[in-house]
Amino acid sequence: MNIGDAANHSGLPTKTIRYYEEIGLLTPARAENGYRDYSVSDVHRLRFLQRSRSLGFSVEECRQLLSLYGDTHRESADVKALAEAKLGEIDRKISELAALREALRHLVEHCHGDARPECPILDDLAGAAGAKSVQISKH
Repeated sequence: MNIGDAANHSGLPTKTIRYYEEIGLLTPARAENGYRDYSVSDVHRLRFLQRSRSLGFSVEECRQLLSLYGDTHRESADVKALAEAKLGEIDRKISELAALREALRHLVEHCHGDARPECPILDDLAGAAGAKSVQISKH
């Protein structure tokens, strides 16, 4: 099948498929006319990559997962270790985002949001920038 068909079956844009080929995650056969010829196995691999990426795995992590997937002698402990590491990374990001949300919520709650020029949001932003500029100017 051509790249358009592979894109339709995998749910990935053709540009992404070409990128995956460029970085060696996929190597479709070539037809006599030089065009890419994607197999059902290639589409399965593309779906695997699409799902892995949607779960937050990096391209390099996807490369590792594909390698493990293709290794019939793999140990599931290796796969689980990759997934646990990704889960820890996601948990850290969630904590960071929650802290950011609370800091911004605090600022929004303390801003009157009226016609007055006083704004605790801008004051806080200027305070953070001002602290850095003072440190820099002392050196």
